Amino acid sequence: MGSAKQQTSISRVMGILQEWDKGSKSVRRTILQDFIVQNQNKTGPELEQEFAQAASLFLTRLTAWLRLTYMTGNCLTELLQSLTVFLSASSGHKFMAEFMEVGGILTLLEIIGLKQAKEYDKAEALKCLHHIANAGRKYKELICESYGIRAVAECLAKSKSEETQDACRNLLLMLAQGNPKYQNQVYKGLIALLPCSSPKAQQMACNALRTVQPIVGTANATIIEPLLNLLRTLHLEVQFEVIELLKDLMDSEVTDSLLSGLVALLRPALEDVLAAVDTADENDGSKLSATAPLPVFVQQAAAAKTIGILARDSNKVAESLVQLRVTHHLMYAMGNTDYADSQRQASITLEHFCRTFSIVDDHVRDAMGEALYDLFMSNPETLYLNMSHVQADVLVSNKVNIPRLVQAVD
Repeated sequence: MGSAKQQTSISRVMGILQEWDKGSKSVRRTILQDFIVQNQNKTGPELEQEFAQAASLFLTRLTAWLRLTYMTGNCLTELLQSLTVFLSASSGHKFMAEFMEVGGILTLLEIIGLKQAKEYDKAEALKCLHHIANAGRKYKELICESYGIRAVAECLAKSKSEETQDACRNLLLMLAQGNPKYQNQVYKGLIALLPCSSPKAQQMACNALRTVQPIVGTANATIIEPLLNLLRTLHLEVQFEVIELLKDLMDSEVTDSLLSGLVALLRPALEDVLAAVDTADENDGSKLSATAPLPVFVQQAAAAKTIGILARDSNKVAESLVQLRVTHHLMYAMGNTDYADSQRQASITLEHFCRTFSIVDDHVRDAMGEALYDLFMSNPETLYLNMSHVQADVLVSNKVNIPRLVQAVD
């Protein structure tokens, strides 16, 4: 009885394989669709039973057709979904090994880099890579050895689909965890993403760096410039992730450089302002848009805001900032009548320093004069609306310098 049932199963499988071998594209698509529906979430042994211990014969046909047709996109979605069934099967390491032996990883990486590939096909290819990486450290290393980190990072930077970008970010995180040989390469790949043109990719890269940084341990100095440049963004979700990452880096080797960089941003160089004006003029055609702020001023406002957040989180950081002449630079930003948000953020942050350090409060009072100081302390958020151009000039030309050690007021 068992033998008869086995013979029936073998005949059925042989019929499917013959139908595949002789079938047209539409026939093969139907076979794939049936396979996907009938075999979702099956284990390796269950798949073998379904194919009368000949599942590898079907997998071989899938991988061969994938390699031949992935450039044209023929049934690519169904092929990748079928491969996912094999690669995700528990106790199915045999299938994964067979897929790797025919260069499956390289094919998947090429698919996510194809310009003509559809976003949902890239997402399916990333899902396959995710299952491979999930199989253990050896498989993660194989992906990395195939230049997978660069391919996935480029896909994240160029993709227009949030689903695909999210899959890229999750795969990079997986490649960084439990993979000591390549964790630094993933870390550097995420840093390289920071200057890309996609705000969503920038947000995801910053978010991923917050997870990868503790794994790597030592902060890389190359993170400083692109991270501070991201403060020019008009996307608040990106700015939030940047600030959170900066907070995480406050106990790292690059803390001093980051704080120095933030303070320097409060006083943009004249050549940077002129360059930004020229760039804006070129983009606008003939004149600078009245509604679009210069990136250097957006960065100035964001730096003032970030300094305030960091100073409130840690008195030690606040003391370091005072030594870096943050008071002098904040007052300069308060006098920047070209961008109201710079004035507002700098005023709010300076008020915190005045209320935290008595020596700062004394110097600010002397530099501003009683009338402007009282106006400032009564409502720093609206100071920019109420002060005169003469008072703004006083702030810009201030000479405040607090060289000696300061201590926070209890």
